Amino acid sequence: MPLQRPQEILDRAVAHFEAGRIAESVADFDRVVQLDPAAAPYLWQRGIALYYAGRYADCRKQFELHRTVNPNDVENAAWHFLCVARAKSPARARAALLPVGPDPRVPMRQVYEMFRGAMAPEEVLRSAGTEGAAQFYAELYLGLYFDAIGDGRRAAEHIRAAAADRYAGAGGYMGMVARVHLRLLQRR
Repeated sequence: MPLQRPQEILDRAVAHFEAGRIAESVADFDRVVQLDPAAAPYLWQRGIALYYAGRYADCRKQFELHRTVNPNDVENAAWHFLCVARAKSPARARAALLPVGPDPRVPMRQVYEMFRGAMAPEEVLRSAGTEGAAQFYAELYLGLYFDAIGDGRRAAEHIRAAAADRYAGAGGYMGMVARVHLRLLQRR
């Protein structure tokens, strides 16, 4: 019997994403939205899958929608930037950067400033200090940023660091994103 409950389909979408089956992941996330439209604003994971599927306009819309339920999240603004950078350009992405409220997580404020063009990437890494989760997020968002602006060497360096075993417990879903991104970089 096919899965019909949104939670089961959502779980399968996440499993597909983790396995690198991006098209299948997106199809399941889209199915969740069809079955439960009220869930759409909360599906930030769908936005990430849309990014990797190359559906940048849909990705952008997903993060704009997610902002309505989570306006303080720097990660939401960063992924929106990534979608716009791929669809248009990094300069257009910077101009369209979503505003955020207070995000107390280190180094999220610094990540936002980097995407805004007001902070050097090296400062983001320094701001993470010695705490593992902060270092993971600095590495991940540096890698994603460098990838979006076309610096493949630095992107690979930071994504490889974020996907390292030492951060296995630090990133949760975003750790999965780092590993998926690394596999995709290695295929290029």
